[in-house]
Amino acid sequence: MGERLTQGDIDKIKKEIEYRTLVVRKEAIEAVSEARAQGDLSENFEYYAAKREKNRNESRIRFLERMIKTAQIIPDDSKADEIGMNNTVEVMFEEDGAYYTSHLWITGMDDVAFECSFTVSKGSSAAEAEAVIASLEKRKEGVKYPAEIIPVRLSEIYQINEAFEWVTTTVKEQLKKDFQGMEEDLDSMQQVIDSGTIGPKKKEAWLSFGIVICVILANEVDGLEWMTLIDGNREAPVLQNLTTGEWIDPMKLVWSKVKAGEPCNLAETYKALL
Repeated sequence: MGERLTQGDIDKIKKEIEYRTLVVRKEAIEAVSEARAQGDLSENFEYYAAKREKNRNESRIRFLERMIKTAQIIPDDSKADEIGMNNTVEVMFEEDGAYYTSHLWITGMDDVAFECSFTVSKGSSAAEAEAVIASLEKRKEGVKYPAEIIPVRLSEIYQINEAFEWVTTTVKEQLKKDFQGMEEDLDSMQQVIDSGTIGPKKKEAWLSFGIVICVILANEVDGLEWMTLIDGNREAPVLQNLTTGEWIDPMKLVWSKVKAGEPCNLAETYKALL
């Protein structure tokens, strides 16, 4: 039996498929071509990121098409003025051999309605997401809100994995060395930086070095956990000390220094974090 979806759900899914097929697919193909044209792929983080986004889009299209094909259509019991309010859909999918469940629902307050999604391992509870949604409040214009640290999301996990994959590949191709994500690998990362092959405007590449420094730190030191930072300007992975509550922003470890024209000594940066 397929997923239990309303006709409204089906219509929304069809619109997403159309958009991803006609717009996102074209943009993704162009992004891959442009990134490939930049040169040596071992130094080209943009190519890895563009290719990954292209593959994700195609995977999403196939997933949505299967969902429609196997869906069980159910009535929409929402009142006319609720726009499907509080209807819930659970979608199970497989990725890299692991199974997950995405919980999708619409909620809102006052004149604001929005769609929420929360993905967990198959069989896990969505109570954490429900608690987060229950705590939401409508932000007011002109009010500055403090940065928030929330449990790491799948999108930030992808970003961490992509950064580690790029650094690993770059070290192997440039230095012919293995990369294990340990403290001794900082020297290999430094050699890549000192080679001058990474241009000062390659923000994503420099950010990847900062993320991998945090990966190494988390591997070597207990009590650290990846979280997601939301500060109104960006949503990014940060590493939090569970004992003190303090957190490390990977962007400030390397990219901020490069942007300011300062030298990057990864060993010193790492020691300062211990």
